[in-house]
Amino acid sequence: MKLHDLKINVGAKRPRKRIGRGDGSGTGGTAGRGEKGQKSRSGAKIRPYFEGGQIPLFRRLPKRGFNSKNHKFYNVINLGSLDVNFQAGEEVNAASLKAKGLCGNVKRELKILGYGDLTKALTVKANKFSATAKSKIEASGGTCEIV
Repeated sequence: MKLHDLKINVGAKRPRKRIGRGDGSGTGGTAGRGEKGQKSRSGAKIRPYFEGGQIPLFRRLPKRGFNSKNHKFYNVINLGSLDVNFQAGEEVNAASLKAKGLCGNVKRELKILGYGDLTKALTVKANKFSATAKSKIEASGGTCEIV
């Protein structure tokens, strides 16, 4: 088969609909928009979730809670993951956690939580420690440094 032998399949290419070009075209008169109403007018744009003038769902639902603009987000790491991923005597900080793929955004502050057991002496540098995490790190012979 050569390029000049290629042919379009029968029925694959259909002529475009000529809308609003007389009654003989099948879409004359109202041009496929129905009779009356907002959507039949020219320039009609209706935003998504518009309910025809009824009070919309997002206004019917009650307002709940409060979102502070100054809320701090932390990279949260548990002691169990530190025990698995670090050797004894290593230093744990945001950069080393990022290098091992344990925390995402380095710009966020780091908080160490006490879930899991720590069997190695590690030097942990973080912005915050939970009370259980601090006691477990010091019990295993490690040190906690607040950055």
